[in-house]
Order: sequence, then C-alpha cells, then structure tokens
Amino acid sequence: MFRSLKVRNYRMFAAGGIVSNVGTWLQRTAQDWLVLDLTHGSAAALGTATALQFLPMLLFGMFGGVLADRYTKRPILIAAQSLMATLALTIGVLTMTGAAQVWHVYVMAFLLGMISCVEVPTRQAFVVEMVGRQDLPNAIALNSSIFNLARVVGPALAGVLIYVLGGTGPIFLINALTFGAVISSLIFMRKSELNPAAPVPRAKGQLREGLRYVIQREELLMPVLLIGFVSMFSQSFSMSIALMARQEFGAGASSFGLASSMFAVGALGGALLAARRARLSRKVLMAGALGFGLFQIATGLAPFYPVYLLLLIPTGIALITINTAANASVQIATSPDMRGRVMGIYMLVFTGGAPLGAPLIGWLSELGGPRTGVILSGVLVLVGTGLAVLMTRLISARVAQPAPTLAVA
Repeated sequence: MFRSLKVRNYRMFAAGGIVSNVGTWLQRTAQDWLVLDLTHGSAAALGTATALQFLPMLLFGMFGGVLADRYTKRPILIAAQSLMATLALTIGVLTMTGAAQVWHVYVMAFLLGMISCVEVPTRQAFVVEMVGRQDLPNAIALNSSIFNLARVVGPALAGVLIYVLGGTGPIFLINALTFGAVISSLIFMRKSELNPAAPVPRAKGQLREGLRYVIQREELLMPVLLIGFVSMFSQSFSMSIALMARQEFGAGASSFGLASSMFAVGALGGALLAARRARLSRKVLMAGALGFGLFQIATGLAPFYPVYLLLLIPTGIALITINTAANASVQIATSPDMRGRVMGIYMLVFTGGAPLGAPLIGWLSELGGPRTGVILSGVLVLVGTGLAVLMTRLISARVAQPAPTLAVA
C-alpha cells in the first residue's frame, strides 16, 4: 500500500504535501468565513470568490500544460508554491490589520487560480519523474489519500483555530508557513534520482498537438471523456450533502459536519484501497463510475439519516476509485514529452464539469427537492458513463478510417 514511499524523493514530497494540504484546507475554510464576514453573510459573494478561483483553470488550464512540457518541472513547482505562499501572507496581513476588503479576496482567489493553471498539471506530471511508471498508480493513490486526510482534518482544525485565535487572519499566515514544507522538499530532492522528461522546444501548434494526441488514442480518450461526464455531478455532491442533511433530515450544523466527514472517510478509504492495487485497469475505472452513480441513487432513497450516513462511505470510495484510476491510466498511457499537455487537458475536463453540473443539480433540487436532485445526478452519471464509452468508440472508429484517395484518370 505504501511502496512508493521507499523512494526518498517521493517520501519527502509526500511529507511536505501532508503539511501543505492541511494548510490549503485551513485557508479554504478561512477564505469562505472571511468572505461571509466581510459581506455580512452574502452567499452570492461566496459563490463569486469560488468561481473566480476555478475560472482560470477553465480558460487557461491547457496552456499551463504546454508550459509544463516546455520547462523543467521542479523549478516551476518551487516558483508556484512560493507565489501561493506570498498570496496567503498578503491576505493574512491585510486581515490582521483590518484592511481586508472583499475585492482583496476576489483578486487573491483569481491569482491563486492563475497559478494553479500551471502548478496543477506540472505537479501531476512530476509524480512519474519521482517514482517511475511502475509505482505511478500507487503514488497517485497515496496523493489522493493525503488530500482526503487533509480534507477531514483541515476544515475541523480551521474552525477551532478561528475560534481560539480570534479570527481568520492568523489562519492565512499559518497556511503561508505550511508552504515551506513542500518548497523545502522540492529544494532538497536528489536531482540524480529524478527521471525528468526532456523539455519540449517551443513551437507553434503545441496545444493542438496535445488535443490530437488524446483524440487519436482510445486509451486516453476513454478516461478523459469518462472523468468529464462524472465530474459534472461529482463536484456538486458536497452541495447535495448539505441539502439532504438540512432539508430532508433536518440536521443541524454538527450533523451536517458528520455527513461531510463520512463522505471524506469513504474517499480516504477508497484512495488507500487503490494504493493496494498494482494496476488500475479499465474494469476498475468502469466499476468506480457505475458504483458512484448507483450509490448516489441509493443515498437519494435513504429513508433515515443513519442509513444515509452509512451510504456516504461507499459513495466516497467509488468516487475516489474512478478519480485515481482515470488519473493513473492517463499518465501511464502518455509519452513523457506530452504528459504536461495531456494532464492540462485532463484537469480542464476534471474541473470544467462543475460549472455545468452544479447549477443543473441545484435547479433540479429546487424543483423536486434534494432527493430528486441526488437521484437524477446518479442517473446522469450512469448515462454519462454509457455516453463516454459510445463516444470513444465512435471517435476512435472515425480516426481509424483511412483517408480517401483520389482516383487518377
């Protein structure tokens, strides 16, 4: 389960990632709290801040993948992490001095999203340079474990710290310090033990080349399309948890927190189960997608709150299974010189579904109630899985057709 940790460079990277991910979840919670505090509880302002943070990935995510292929990845990551730490320090100082305004948070969120356009595909593509292709699925699964462990610990710890420290300002400063862990791990890695891909020279049409590369390979096209359809409705599931807990079961804030934790525990368990597998095959990918759709439907039909809480665990397991399997299968099937661009496309599809799926599920929940929204979300995941398979076959068949030849008189 932890075989990637035998690699010194990855062990350092993972240790730094644990600290940094907890800090990231501290800041996410503090950012939401700060926006609500500055706007006297405006949900629209909170939505705006969240949208601004993810908008750059939709607009420029693929260009970030191009940069990841053109330049050595470790210096890019060090620079990106340093810039993120600077943003956290800046908003922390503004908040501590009482000068913070909501537009400061908007600007910080947008700049954070811009940096993520380059940092995320670069970080994803850097993993294989540390551990190699054989241990890549395990390393990706452990990364998911670290992320979900931080997701369980971070928000709860943020709530305690905001209360104890008397506000959100210190939380941003703490997050700025946590970046030191991952930056140090990158600086002190043994360069001789890395397997870096040769930087791709700058040339015209590299973005189009990346798109053609994915379209022409069924082993890439299938997981990219599948994760695109699933992410439309997986990203909005936390919203569905809140609606179900509050409106269907009349749960208070503490009980809602328990529901979120149960889902996160399932996600962590799914990541650890994925780490045990030597290979994450297409069967695992399909099982995760179908399982997520079916368990969503089951949660929507849960008659009592304890049953609903229990069903959230396998739902989290299924979701992380498909996320981990899709990520690993895409990276393994990609040549080193194309990995940055392919991961840029993957992350664009992964994050781009939320602005489409979340409003749809919110509208359906508004019309028919939270149960209807959750059940239809599960149904749409199952339909999307079938569409991904069908579209892959149709596109692959079309690509495989030989070009027509002109008869010579």
